[in-house]
Amino acid sequence: MTSPRVVVLDHGSGNVRSAVRALEATGADVELTGDRAAALAADGLVVPGVGAFAAVARDLRSVGGHEVVAERLAAGRPVLGVCVGLQVLFGRGLEHADDEGSAAEGLGLWPGDVARLPAAVVPHMGWNTVEAPRGSVLFGDDPDPDERYYFVHSFGVQRWEGPASARVTWAEHGARFVAAVEDGPLSATQFHPEKSGDAGQRLLRRWVAALGGAA
Repeated sequence: MTSPRVVVLDHGSGNVRSAVRALEATGADVELTGDRAAALAADGLVVPGVGAFAAVARDLRSVGGHEVVAERLAAGRPVLGVCVGLQVLFGRGLEHADDEGSAAEGLGLWPGDVARLPAAVVPHMGWNTVEAPRGSVLFGDDPDPDERYYFVHSFGVQRWEGPASARVTWAEHGARFVAAVEDGPLSATQFHPEKSGDAGQRLLRRWVAALGGAA
């Protein structure tokens, strides 16, 4: 069996080489590129994101990433968002919202706002446990509640308004927030699996294995 082909979408979002290396370690054939044809043809597409919501959404659109994601999902082809790559899948980012309520527009694949975490210390930086549902593709059939993942963020989705059929994983820092979502072919994590040691590597292996081929 051939290895699954995975594209990490290059839209200028910081250093994503660690994500490429972590995916390569699963046995996947990995390419970092902004090429539309390659992103559409891959077995799996990873959408990274580091920095401000508005900048990531803008950069993603600048390479046609929003269209690529939409086309892949329409065809039932897997997409995995990571960190701000999760956040921009929602409706709005409130990072730079002013007193009149303006906000950055996300891709709107899930409804909801990405708002500042009401914690005494932000960013939420470091290791944290998550509450994952049973039967998860990303976390396994029987998720380990003591497993820890690496987070770096100040904003998060604190209320799930998407489809009830989605599997939503939660974490807490000042308030409960969405740590991961699995919704058909569209999945995303607020934490960085590529920086989450063995736990993150197991998660990536499960996602790649679900693509087919030899992972």
